Amino acid sequence: MSKKFSVRQLTIAAGLSAFSAVVQLIHIGYQSPQFGMWIDIVAVSWMIAFFLFGFRMSALVSLVGALVITLFAPDTWLGASMKWAATFPMWLILGLWIIVLKKSFSYYRKPHNLIAPVIIALVIRCFLVIPLNYYYAIPIWTGLTSAKAMVIIPWYIIVIFNSVQGIIDVVVAWILVFKFKLDRFRR
Repeated sequence: MSKKFSVRQLTIAAGLSAFSAVVQLIHIGYQSPQFGMWIDIVAVSWMIAFFLFGFRMSALVSLVGALVITLFAPDTWLGASMKWAATFPMWLILGLWIIVLKKSFSYYRKPHNLIAPVIIALVIRCFLVIPLNYYYAIPIWTGLTSAKAMVIIPWYIIVIFNSVQGIIDVVVAWILVFKFKLDRFRR
């Protein structure tokens, strides 16, 4: 793998980053009226970058996307940092999984090869976002204390929303890359 990104890769990365920012700005998704949590498609483009070009490209697209979201989205740096922290385990574990197995990214062309690494990534994601929500995001966003937040928003709600979100990110990206043939742009 080349150490430098090609112009083609950087162009695709810019497009995917812009897409994530746009869907954050117009907020395509579902917001829970009771808890205020979103299930959206912001990180789908970050996972598309992973399936197309791997770990480094996903890191680039997610960082640029989060930076743009920080500058322009209503929930600014807090929403962007939480989205990035929650999505990071998804592409990190998928990337490490193929490194450990010594496989290429085409290994993920078969959907059953995603099951084990996605489950591991979801577990790590949930262990990460529960404390981040209770001790960082919810107190800043709502002004609630961590103890009060734990009473109002049970941990399993955070787990359910993040698990659904992680699955949507991976499955929609996988469908777009492998079923709708976005992988033809990899070359």
